[in-house]
Order: sequence, then C-alpha cells, then structure tokens
Amino acid sequence: MSCFMMRVTTVGGVPQVCDARSRGTREETSIGRRAAMFVVVGATGNTGSAVAETLLNQKQAVRVVVRSADKGVPWKAKGADVAVASLDDGTALAKAFEGAAGVYLLVPPNYGAESWLADQRQRMDRVAEAVQKSGVEHVVFLSSVGGHLHGGTGPIRAASYGEQALGCLAKRLTILRPCYFMENWMPSIGMVKQHGVLPTFIAPSVKISMISTKDIGRIVAEHLIAGGRGKQVVEMAGPVEYSPEEIASALGHILGKTVTAQHAPLSAVVPTFKAFGFSDEAARLFEEMYAAFSAGTIHYEQPASVVRGRVTLAEALKEFLKAE
Repeated sequence: MSCFMMRVTTVGGVPQVCDARSRGTREETSIGRRAAMFVVVGATGNTGSAVAETLLNQKQAVRVVVRSADKGVPWKAKGADVAVASLDDGTALAKAFEGAAGVYLLVPPNYGAESWLADQRQRMDRVAEAVQKSGVEHVVFLSSVGGHLHGGTGPIRAASYGEQALGCLAKRLTILRPCYFMENWMPSIGMVKQHGVLPTFIAPSVKISMISTKDIGRIVAEHLIAGGRGKQVVEMAGPVEYSPEEIASALGHILGKTVTAQHAPLSAVVPTFKAFGFSDEAARLFEEMYAAFSAGTIHYEQPASVVRGRVTLAEALKEFLKAE
C-alpha cells in the first residue's frame, strides 16, 4: 500500500522533554563515528530497498534492519551490514541504530491488527524510544501527504502520530510526505492483463499526485548524506499528476489492448480490504481515506515547495509489467 498511513495532542509512552545537554554530549562523542553508516529500516519493502540500493550504489556504508537473518542474506552479498531486529523489540532496534550517522525509518503496518491505530501508535512509541536510546542524530521518517492534518485521513493518522512521537526525540528530523505510490497499481496488473479492467476507488477522471519509490529512495539517500538540519518537512510528488483513466490508457498502450478504468463505489472499500485480510478497523480507515481524497480534504501543507520526482508513470508501469 501507499504511505497513506494522526495528529494527536499527546504522545503516549514517549518522553516529551528533550535534554539539550545530553543531546549535545551525544553529538560530541559520535562525531568520530559519523563517517559512518546509514541504517535502513524496512529494506525488504519498496521504499526501504530503494533507499538501501541508492546508498550502496553511491558507495555509502549501509546497515539494513531485517526481521530474520535469511532476509539479510541478499543485502550482505551486496556489501551491506545486517542487523536482525523486530520493530516490537526496542532494545534490538536501539542496538541496530547505534553508531549510525542517520536512520531511514518507517513503521510497516500490520493491517490484520484488530485495534489498528492503537497497534501502530504502540509500535511507533517503541521505535521512537529506540531512537532516543541509541543517540542517533538524524532520522529520515517516512510519513505521508496530509501528515500535518488533525484527523479524518484514515491510515494517514498513524503517520501523523509518528511525526509527533519523533518530534523532540530526534536531534535532526527530516519528515518525508510522499503522495500515492505508483507501485500501488501493481496488484491490479493481473486484472488488467486478463480482463482489460483497472479497478479504482479514485474517480477515473480525477488527477492525483503519484511518485515512484525509486524517486523516494533517491531523495531519502540525498537527505541522509546531507545530514539534515533541525526539523525539516519534505513533500514529494512525481513529475506530473495522473488520473486512473490515464493509467489505464498508458497500460493499454504498453500492452497493445484496450484497458478501462472501472470506478468502484466507496461502499466496496471495506469488504474489498477485509477480503485482503485487513481487520475491520483498518478497512474502515481506508474507506475514510478514500472519502477524504474524493472530497479533496487531503492535501500538501506547502504545495508551492513540493519536490518533484523524475520517474514517469510510463517508465514505472513498464517496470511493473516486466516484474509480472
């Protein structure tokens, strides 16, 4: 899914008083280690793998955090250090972050959790505490477009909570707010090939911002290497906006067949997502998100300064079809 993942007035379980003296001490004692190493959480996912690949291609030292040793084998072969840690194990995470010049952080969702928002908040609290314990100075956090909004944004609420939880614990915090991932269309490729239909909960003619995870990886790597400054928000989009109709047309052109965007009603969101194994709460949050997009209430905080990616929709779709 996309990074459409809340803004709250309190952050449960995360200390909100930051001791400037202790942070300064960490900065002084870690200068010699900064040459260092960039830690990538979620290296087996779309954005994490793009970040790790980009850094390795630029001859940077990389440590990937994976849930099991076998998932780290391909990365070790590419020259990355491997740390095995679960997002539910704050101690192991803190150890994985130690000595890093910067950490790329996202909190992969467990969409099967019955109390989904509470589960995401708890996991974010543990991750934030690991950041604090490790003393890592720069965190690049994957949030979402609309991360600044107070509510009514569905699963994006969890990303907003993450922004708050990390707000005073990271010495330097770069918040990334991408829009809809181009990769979100990959699960529909089979239906497109078989039936010439592209199902969508977005109105076929409505243009929305979409970005490739390759662009996200490049932008993350740039910010990690630069080192960050204070708290910074980076809002991102692809080269231009696209509608589902344009996606269907592009797929049809590549495949040499007619492809039609088929608009599904919002009432179908919950049963569809529950069929994918989502809990009732998680499915209803996605219904809330799609309704908000339809109403135009999810938007960028600073639209004039959005960073544009380079990968076009046509390029991304060709890659998806090759992978099928």
